[in-house]
Amino acid sequence: MPTQPAATRQSPYRAAFAALAGTSIEWYDFYAFATAAAIVFDDVFFPPDMSPYLKTLSAFATFAVGFLLRPLGGIVFGHIGDRVGRKKTLVITLVMMGVASFAIGLLPTYSQVGALAPVLLIALRLIQGVAIGGEWGGAVLIAVENAPPGKAAFFGSFAQLGSSVGALLSTGAFSLMNLFGDDAFMSWGWRVPFLASSVLVIVGLVVRVKLEESPVMSEVRDEHAAEQKLPVVEVFQRAWRTVLIGVFALATATGGYYVVTSFLLSYGTGDLHLSESMLLNGLTLAAFLELLVTPWLSWLADRVGPHKVVIAGLAGVIVLAIPQFMVLGTGSVVLIWLLMLAMRLVMSALYGPIASILAEGFAPHVRYTGISLSYQVCNMVFGGLAPLAAVSLAAAAGGHYWPTALMLMAISAVGIWCTARLRRLRVPQPGEGVAAVTEREVASGV
Repeated sequence: MPTQPAATRQSPYRAAFAALAGTSIEWYDFYAFATAAAIVFDDVFFPPDMSPYLKTLSAFATFAVGFLLRPLGGIVFGHIGDRVGRKKTLVITLVMMGVASFAIGLLPTYSQVGALAPVLLIALRLIQGVAIGGEWGGAVLIAVENAPPGKAAFFGSFAQLGSSVGALLSTGAFSLMNLFGDDAFMSWGWRVPFLASSVLVIVGLVVRVKLEESPVMSEVRDEHAAEQKLPVVEVFQRAWRTVLIGVFALATATGGYYVVTSFLLSYGTGDLHLSESMLLNGLTLAAFLELLVTPWLSWLADRVGPHKVVIAGLAGVIVLAIPQFMVLGTGSVVLIWLLMLAMRLVMSALYGPIASILAEGFAPHVRYTGISLSYQVCNMVFGGLAPLAAVSLAAAAGGHYWPTALMLMAISAVGIWCTARLRRLRVPQPGEGVAAVTEREVASGV
């Protein structure tokens, strides 16, 4: 019997750090676009004589198009990750995202090239969509598949921490550029966060190139070397229910996130005329809090059950949805920041644990494809459309927030049911049988 490959001896912390480093950079680029779409792109890339509502809607539409190709990225890179290896996909997606983001920082404005400006912006956004579509699944699996037994939620959370780090860096970068004044910010300051991503990409590549392959891939190659069926075909044949339920279980973690960040920023500055820097600073603090509490909540999930932690977080979102927007009308910095922090605290319960929940819903040889499809279809439907729906609902209600808050509450309620359902769809993992799964479910109170 041959000895286990070197990948099996890989430190779980090293794997987790590699996942964190790459996802931080990719999410930095992604959130930089979301922030710019909320406060810059409407004036920079669209005609000055267009109505403010249409310009805001158009800016968020450029943000939304990136979600259209995320399922394609999940399928393409999921196939590569399930058949060739997790590591290769993580290097490719990082390069794609970095090049596209750097190019956005160099784009000409509408006043310079007219309608070509938004066309170029959309083209680069589509490249970002494909890249991020293949990123999350691979980063999660590198961390989860190298985790010690019983610690999948904790180590899987490191990949999701990249979202917190990326949000912290991007909002922090825009807050810093905002200090130079409105004129400087609108003329060149907004470009700096995109151009600066090139430095971060180089750092991420150094980390990921040195990364060893996931140990599960050795077993997958041996057992499924002659596999002819495409991973995406097998997923739809055998696990389509898991994919579908996973989509709705993730709705608040994706679409809800953009409602309480991008839409809140646009609504607060545009409708309520709140200070842009005040809201950006609040979002920066919230991102920092998320960074601190996500590992702890994931550690807790390994002990009490990941499904319970996610459901508790979704319940918290339902409770806080209306207060989150209500306090904006007070203009009180303390209250606004306090509710931002409270909302981010409960939403942090969704991120780390959900990675391990989804990973256990698919067999290892199609796992990359399966979790990528759930996550990216969810992002396409809820992540891409949530800001547009939020803006449209607020406009239809005469600038009131309550329809948007109700939407957030509704998708969270559906998410609670779907998360509870996912624990019934867990498949036996390598080294355990159906009996072991049943015994684990009973022990965790399922």
